[in-house]
Amino acid sequence: MDTLKLDHHIYRDLLKQFIETQDEKSLYEAEQISKQLMQRHTSPEEIIHIHVKALRELFPNLSKEIQYSMDFLLETMISYGLALQEFQALREKQYEINSEISIAASMQDTLLSTVKPAIEGMDIGAISVPAQQMNGDYHHFVKDSQGALGVAIADVVGKGIPAALCMSMIKYSMDSFPENRMDPSVILENLNRVVERNVDPSMFITMFYGQYCPNSATFTYSSAGHEPGFHYDAKHDVFSEIEARGLVLGVSRDAVYQQYEKEINENDMIILLTDGVTECRQGERFIEHEEVLNVIKQYMHLSAQEMVDNVFKHFERLQDFHLRDDFTLIALKKYV
Repeated sequence: MDTLKLDHHIYRDLLKQFIETQDEKSLYEAEQISKQLMQRHTSPEEIIHIHVKALRELFPNLSKEIQYSMDFLLETMISYGLALQEFQALREKQYEINSEISIAASMQDTLLSTVKPAIEGMDIGAISVPAQQMNGDYHHFVKDSQGALGVAIADVVGKGIPAALCMSMIKYSMDSFPENRMDPSVILENLNRVVERNVDPSMFITMFYGQYCPNSATFTYSSAGHEPGFHYDAKHDVFSEIEARGLVLGVSRDAVYQQYEKEINENDMIILLTDGVTECRQGERFIEHEEVLNVIKQYMHLSAQEMVDNVFKHFERLQDFHLRDDFTLIALKKYV
C-alpha cells in the first residue's frame, strides 16, 4: 500500500472517530499526521483530496451542494498550493541572499576598518553606522611619515551592495598611495581618475580629505562635493562651516580640486560628517543645520569619542532608532 493510500485510510478512520466522539485524542493524532505530511512536503490540495475522499466514503449520500463545495475547495487549494510553493521558494532565496549580505557586511567591516592614530595635541573621535547591513559611507585615518594626520570621509549617493563596493574600491585606492605626505588636492585628483574609470556614471561619490600638521597647527583640506563640516573657533566661541568647492568624484577625468587651509588653535575643533547626520528627519521634517550644531554643543565638553557617540544616540532616538541614511561623524579636538 502506497503512502497516499495509507494516509487516506488513517485520516478516514480519525475523521470518523472525531465526528462520532469529538474527543481530544483524535485531534492530537490528526496533528501528528499533519506534521508527517508536512515533513513529506505534501501539498495542500493533496490533503484536501484525502479529506474529500474520506468524507465521501463515510457519507456516500452527501448532498450535491456539499460535494460541489468540496470540489470548489479542492480547486481553490490547488491555486493556493502553487502560490505557497512559489512563496516558499522566494523565502528560501531571501534567506540565502540575507546570509550572503551578512557575510559581505562582515567582510566590509574588515576591509574598511581604520585605527585612530595617536597624534600629538589631538583628540580624535569617530562613529560610522550603516542604515542597512552594508555601509555606503567611508572614513579613514592615516599618520604619514612626517607625523601629520590624514583624515578622509566619503559618501556614495545610494545604499546597499553597490555603494559598499564603491567604498571598498576607494579604500583600496587610498591604501595604494605612497606613505609619504600627499596634499589633499592631489589625493582627490588621483581618486577622481580611479572613480571615473571604474564606477558607473549613475553613481556619485562625494569625499572630503584633510591633513592636520602638528608642527604648524594647520588643517589643510580639499572637498569633492562633500557635505560641509564645521570649525569651532574656541577663542571666539563660534562655529562656522568648512567651505570647500569641488566636483563630486568621477564626473570629469580632468577635475582639479582647490586646497584650503585653517589655523587650528588650542581647544579648536574640526567636525566632519556625511549627509546622514545633517539630513536626519523627525517624522517628515528634516532637521536644520543649527539643530545639529546645538546637539554638538550639548556634548562638546566631553572627549571627542564620547561626543560623537552621544550625538549619534541623540539622532538615533530622534528617528525612532530607524536610520534613513548611513551616519558618519568625526571630531578632531585640539588640546595643549
